[in-house]
Amino acid sequence: MSDTSIITPTETNSVWAERTGTRQYLGHNARGAEVRVGSGPGEFSPGELLKIALATCNTLSADHRLAKALGEDFEANVICATLKHEEEERYQAMDVQIVTDLSALTGDQLATLSQRVDAAIERSCTVGHTLTKGAEVRLHLLNDHPEDVD
Repeated sequence: MSDTSIITPTETNSVWAERTGTRQYLGHNARGAEVRVGSGPGEFSPGELLKIALATCNTLSADHRLAKALGEDFEANVICATLKHEEEERYQAMDVQIVTDLSALTGDQLATLSQRVDAAIERSCTVGHTLTKGAEVRLHLLNDHPEDVD
């Protein structure tokens, strides 16, 4: 994509964050949710938010498949662990681990569930698709008071 125009923010395609202090922001969405972003106590770093976004996108995409196999009230945790490429300041690998009680499943049932979970995630996980296929990232520095510019 070589278009340099700005994508118009709407309630469904954007989130926003306001600066609350030095290297501290409060993120918002249109549904009223908030998340503290920074590097201090009680805050998520941007990298941690990326990890939680990938992990929960996977589990939300597969939740119906897991519930069908394990019961509607199944318990689960999801972890996203990363390997960081320090010189390039990026993650070079991300592992999503869905941890739940699978002991009631036979080997065949577990294999079927694994295939169905993978297929559901492949169909529906926007975050995973974005990371594996890439997205153009563009930055626009905008003046909050354009009338003040000469």
